Parts: sequence; structure tokens; C-alpha cells
Amino acid sequence: MGFETCGPNEVMVVSGCCLGRSVFIPGGRTFVWPGVQKLQRLSLNTLTLTIESNNVYTQLGVAISVTGIAQVKIQGSNTDMLQAACELFLGKSEREVQAVAQETLEGHQRAIMGNMTVEEIYKDRKKFSKAVFEVASSDLVNMGIYVVSYTLKDIRDEEGYLKSLGMGRTAQVKRDARIGEAEARRDAGIKEALAEEKRMQARYINDIEIAKSQRDFELKKAEYDMEVQTTKAQADLAYDLQAAKTKQRIREESMQVTVIERAQQIQVQEQEIVRRERELDSQVRKPAEAEKFRLEKLAEANKQRVVMEAEADAEAIQVKGEAEAFAIEAKAHAEAEQMAKKADAWKDYQDAAMVDMVLETLPKVAAEIAQPLTNTKKITMVSSGKGDVGAHKLTSEVMSIMEKLPSVVENLTGINIAKSMKLQQAK
Repeated sequence: MGFETCGPNEVMVVSGCCLGRSVFIPGGRTFVWPGVQKLQRLSLNTLTLTIESNNVYTQLGVAISVTGIAQVKIQGSNTDMLQAACELFLGKSEREVQAVAQETLEGHQRAIMGNMTVEEIYKDRKKFSKAVFEVASSDLVNMGIYVVSYTLKDIRDEEGYLKSLGMGRTAQVKRDARIGEAEARRDAGIKEALAEEKRMQARYINDIEIAKSQRDFELKKAEYDMEVQTTKAQADLAYDLQAAKTKQRIREESMQVTVIERAQQIQVQEQEIVRRERELDSQVRKPAEAEKFRLEKLAEANKQRVVMEAEADAEAIQVKGEAEAFAIEAKAHAEAEQMAKKADAWKDYQDAAMVDMVLETLPKVAAEIAQPLTNTKKITMVSSGKGDVGAHKLTSEVMSIMEKLPSVVENLTGINIAKSMKLQQAK
């Protein structure tokens, strides 16, 4: 021997010479005198025990089987317990220690089962486990064995008692489950309905907001469209008004041009009238006035002559009264003759002027009558075999129209052109 060591899961027990009592060394080293001291080892490992109690009658006489699981070990930290364990188990194997502990635990387990009902064991496993643990611990501690834990693993029976309890409980649980499920469905339905109601409220609120936004948009759009349409209508009206004003100005300017043209035409006509009047004055009026003046002078000379002859006759007769009467008569006769010649002169002057104007206009009338013929490119004439044909027919038609002009002039003015011409030639 010599120095000996051991791990923390065992204890060395040294006894013999020089030692009043055995020395316990858990997990360490010691010196052992060879031959005079003895070294023994005791395991401190935890032992797992399966405690089977089959067909044990409970307090009400119902047989059940129980399986428990326990962990035990020899207490190495307590000297008294270690000494008690060494006294009982030193030199024995772990299996033997396990058998002793298992038998002890099974006995206490059976005793607790006999003092409790099946319902208590089945419903309150913790109470059963605690009872077994406390009773076994108080008994095993005297053996130096420490009960680390005890747990009830299984309860069973061969008569179906537990099954019946389970069925009732199962039915109760199922009932409670159905009730709970119904209540859950009810609560879920209520919550779902509330959620749906809130969702619909939110949707309606959202729809209302959307409708309000849509309404505001439509109103704004209508206002903008009205402004745009109003502006466009104003622009169109302004354009139409400006176009009307422009057209009006164009028409006014066109009318002004027409007025100017007509004014110019009137001026031309007036100038033509003035020219014609001057021409008439130079060709008709002046000669007529000269002739009038000549006739007036001749009448005055004749008057003087007659007066002188009357005076001479009066002087010759030497009758003052008769001479004066003859002078007055001669003078009246001369004045009457003078007035008649003056009237004839004025009448001749008027007829001559009118005749001159008509004669001057006749060529123009003939030209106007023949004008359509000059613009005619083709003339188709159909003859019945009687009368003239060809150009002679056209000429005779024009001449026939010209022959009717004197009668038209006489109807309009009362002047007979042929008669006036003859009077002029006679003068």
C-alpha cells in the first residue's frame, strides 16, 4: 500500500491500527499503512430505481398497478449517514444496495396506495409522489441512503376502472371542449361579426371619403370645365364678334368703295351733263339767243319804224288826236308782233334743243340695239318662205325699231321730230 486516491463518486473507508474509529475520505487521498490498516471503498453513485406495485388494493378496495421512478444515493457529505451506510452496505455491490432501496421504496409505495383512493392517486399525482418521497426518505435516511427524487410514472388497472374514470372525465372534457368550442365559435363569430362590422364601417367611411373626394373632384372639375367652357365661349364669341366686325368693316369699306365709285360716276355724269349743257349752250342756246336778240332788234327797229311812220302820218294829217291814236295803235301792234316773234323764238329754241339731243342720242340707241348682235357667235334662223331672210332680215328688224323712236319721243316729250326738222329747214 501507500497513498490511495478516489474520485468524487466514491468514499474510502480506512480502519485498523492507530485509528480509534474508521476514517471516511470521500473523493480525495490518504496514506494507508500496509498490513496494519485496511482500505475499503463505497460507491456514491446515484441509483435509478423502477418501483413496480402490481394489483395493490386502494382505500376503497379497487386494485390498481403503479410504476414509480426514484433516484437514490448514499450520502457522502453527512458523516452519520455515511457511517450508517458503511455499517449496512460496506463490502456490498451496487446491485445489493439498489435491491435494498427498491424493496424499501416499494413497500412504502404500497402503503401509500392503500391509504389513498384511486381518484386521489389519479387526480393528484403530486400528492402521492410527495407522500411516498417523505415516508421513504425518513426510513432510508437511517440506512444512510438519500432519496434524490421520486416520480409517479404510470397508473393502470385491469378492471377498466381508470378507463371509466377517464371516460367520464373524457366525456366531461369533451363536453367542456364542445362547450368551449361552441363558446369559442360564438366568441369567434361575435368577434368576427364585430370585426366585419368594423371593417364595413371602415369600408363605408372609406367609401364616404372616396365619394366625398369624388364629389369634390367632380365639383372642381365642373367648375374648371365651366371656366374653360366660359372662356372658350367668350373667346369664340370674341372671335365671332371680331370676325363680324371685320366683315362689317369690309362691307363698309366695300360700300364706301361703291359709294366712291358711284360718287365718281355721278361726278362723271354731272361733268357729262355740264359738258352737254355747255355743248347745248354753244350749239343751240347761244345761236337761239343770238337769233332772239336779232329778232328783238328787228322788232324794235320795226317798232321804231312804225312809230316814226305813224308820227309822220300823224304830222301829215295834222290831226293831233288821230295821230296819237294811230301811234298808240301802231305801237301796240308792234309790241304784239314783237311778243309773238319772241314766243316763237323761245318755242323754236326749246324744240330745237330737244331735237338736237334726240338726234345726238339716236346713234347711241342704235348701237345699244345692235350690241347683242355683235356678241352673238352663231344665229340660226328658220324661215317660212315669206318675207326677208338673212342679214337683210336682221337689218330690217333694227331699222324697224329705229323707225319707232320718233313716235316714242313724241309720246314722252310731245315734240314731233319730223315737223320740227321741217320748221328748222323752212327758217
